[in-house]
Amino acid sequence: MSTITAGPAPAPATGLRKVILASMIGTTIEWYDFFLYGTASALVFGKLFFPKADPLTGTMLAFTTYALGFVARPLGGLVFGHFGDRIGRKQLLMLSLVLMGGSTFLIGLLPTFMQIGLFAPLGLVLLRLVQGFAVGGEWGGAVLMVCEFGDAKRRGFWAGWPQAGVPAGNLLAAAVLAVMSAAQSEHDFLAWGWRVPFLLSAVLVAVGYWVRVTLAESPLFQRAIEDAGVAKAPVLEAIRRRPGGIAIGMGLRLAENISFYLITTFSISYMTETVHLSRSFALNAMLAGAAVECCAIPVFAWLSDKIGRRPVYFVGAAGMAIWGFAFFRMIDTGLTPNVLIAVIVGLVLHGAMYGPQAAFIAELFPTRMRYSGASLAYQATSIFAGSLAPIIALALLKATHSAVPIAIYLAIAGVISAFSALRARETKGMTFAQIDAETPAT
Repeated sequence: MSTITAGPAPAPATGLRKVILASMIGTTIEWYDFFLYGTASALVFGKLFFPKADPLTGTMLAFTTYALGFVARPLGGLVFGHFGDRIGRKQLLMLSLVLMGGSTFLIGLLPTFMQIGLFAPLGLVLLRLVQGFAVGGEWGGAVLMVCEFGDAKRRGFWAGWPQAGVPAGNLLAAAVLAVMSAAQSEHDFLAWGWRVPFLLSAVLVAVGYWVRVTLAESPLFQRAIEDAGVAKAPVLEAIRRRPGGIAIGMGLRLAENISFYLITTFSISYMTETVHLSRSFALNAMLAGAAVECCAIPVFAWLSDKIGRRPVYFVGAAGMAIWGFAFFRMIDTGLTPNVLIAVIVGLVLHGAMYGPQAAFIAELFPTRMRYSGASLAYQATSIFAGSLAPIIALALLKATHSAVPIAIYLAIAGVISAFSALRARETKGMTFAQIDAETPAT
């Protein structure tokens, strides 16, 4: 079959804006669901589903169920990537949204340990696995729709908007929980208030589904199918033909994934259980940081189109390797300005990695295997990065009673990602036709 020698003309501005809006709204809603679980793990799940453990152990058990969502993410990425490269991006995006919303809604209805015993944590585990499976397929489809509709010169900027949906989802989850926490007593919040944000997911998913259902399929994907045919096993093809791309993508993800969950999930527990700050203050600090990062991500994505993906990503990774030491020292002071600066700077550095990441990873793979390759590189890392980060951090804290080993752990991850950024080739401005031509169809 012939190779792809030219990409389709860029989509009209109105069409591209619609794709960006739909991708960002859907991503925000799905990550609202995913992060809601993480925040609830830090605040309530240890008490309600593992009540016989001491506070730190109960939180660690809750984080373990939280980590299972990450274990399921690569499976979701493989399944959704396989079918996304065979039947299209749009249908898989719709399915991931419904699966995520349904599992989150059911968590809001789940009885606690005091009501049904061990069936409560078992139900929590099952629903968390469904969440992980769904979000494993979400990222690849959302960013590829934007990447493949947009033009090469501004691909980093366009693809940065769905990325901004991730902190926006975190912002929304923290905001809803903060409102419920502030408006209720500790007893009422633990009794029923925590359920409300999970039940609200049904409304949000309905909105996201309505927005996404109006989208057209990616024109670049359709052209690729016409010119080069459907890959029989796109995941295996990506592993065989682009192993270096998968390795680079995983290296890039390491510090970004670990740092995000240390800052947005573990640090809430650290603030409340170790530094003894109020639950409301910890959530408000996350709100402030997430709001700033929502604005920072498109800026870094735009900058990656101007000076390159590599330098922007390197600054974020290297900066995070250093900032981890200041982050915990500033939180330990318990002073409001210090805690806010620690969280905001940490999430801005994360944004320097996350902003260009969508385009950077998407450009590692040709169209016929892009959903599979990008999803594999992105999601496989989460098994030993984001999923384990809160657990490793809690274990280090229990063993040493110090945050310094946690900062060292973060620094090692930062060095690996910074090195990966330097090893990656610069892809800013490259058309997908050029990238596709490097991997002829067989």
